[in-house]
Amino acid sequence: MYIYQRRSWPHFHWDQEKLANPLALVRHKQGRLIGRMEGLGFSLRSEAMLQTMTLEILKSNEIEGEKLDQDQVRSSIAQRLGIETFGLVPVDRNIEGVVDMLLDATQHFDQPLTKDRLFGWHAALFPTGHSSMHKITIADWRGNEAGPMQVVSGPLGRERVHFQAPDASVLDFEMQQFLDWFNRDMRYDPVMKAAIAHLWFVTIHPFDDGNGRIGRTIADMQLARADGSAQRFYSMSAQIRKERNRYYEMLEKTQKGDLDITEWLDWFLSCLDRALSATEEILAGVLKKARYWEWLSTKPISERQRLMLNKLLDGFDGKLTSSKWAKIAKCSQDTALRDIQKLIEQDVLVKDESGGRSTSYLLKEIA
Repeated sequence: MYIYQRRSWPHFHWDQEKLANPLALVRHKQGRLIGRMEGLGFSLRSEAMLQTMTLEILKSNEIEGEKLDQDQVRSSIAQRLGIETFGLVPVDRNIEGVVDMLLDATQHFDQPLTKDRLFGWHAALFPTGHSSMHKITIADWRGNEAGPMQVVSGPLGRERVHFQAPDASVLDFEMQQFLDWFNRDMRYDPVMKAAIAHLWFVTIHPFDDGNGRIGRTIADMQLARADGSAQRFYSMSAQIRKERNRYYEMLEKTQKGDLDITEWLDWFLSCLDRALSATEEILAGVLKKARYWEWLSTKPISERQRLMLNKLLDGFDGKLTSSKWAKIAKCSQDTALRDIQKLIEQDVLVKDESGGRSTSYLLKEIA
């Protein structure tokens, strides 16, 4: 029996006493983080927000096994939020749609969540009307044409059914209950409500595809309500990606259990606590980048060099060689070598002494 088949569905209950301390710790961390970010300058806050939201989108899609282009995601967010940054690139429409969904949820968190709004998010996620090679129902609840909606793993013929969603015939009623609760029921702490909303939505599983990503976006929208701010400085999806197996285990266990969701809420709060702690890494990177550009401000840096230095400061994937420089900066090998040599002369880049077939370069460490 699945949780939605219980007689009292969807009247969840939990051990308030057990969750009181984890909830208090999370709320305290949230408050400290928001206060700390408000103490930073506008440009640093913008950069931290840009990094956080880029991470949120990348990792939410990775949870579903989909890898997006980081530069395109970052460029799309920056353009939409009016954040000045270097190295903007053209953006595919599928990435534009993913960004549109998250920004609509978090920048307009105080607006009601409606059926039409969810349909808009779903259409943005699947602009071609296909998921992979399969045509799916877009901007509407799933139908019964393909049989029961199941979450399945394993090879063909030996599949394991982790979960079977409610029948398509009840989706209008189920989703109206959910939306009424999400928009009107203010009895719960807003962080607890984010955890419940995510579980409730993915249990209904109302769409042919994209339920996980939309469910996490709903949680982000509710966390923005909890913070009382459209500015996002921590990524729940990045932490869930690190704990992906446990995340799916907790969902399956809860969906096959009764309506006592204490264990799910406890896990969600602890995951959020770790997500808030991980923000320290993002903030450290933002402050390091700011120090570097303050140090570089007196040096003659071309736009091409600025682009590549930003790549390095954002966490370059692999080793930087002259051939990679030429490819990313769209210049010749000779131009790339000249760019690099000038930065070495200015004591900005140093040769990587670890060796290898190709010479590679690193940013000089500064105090």
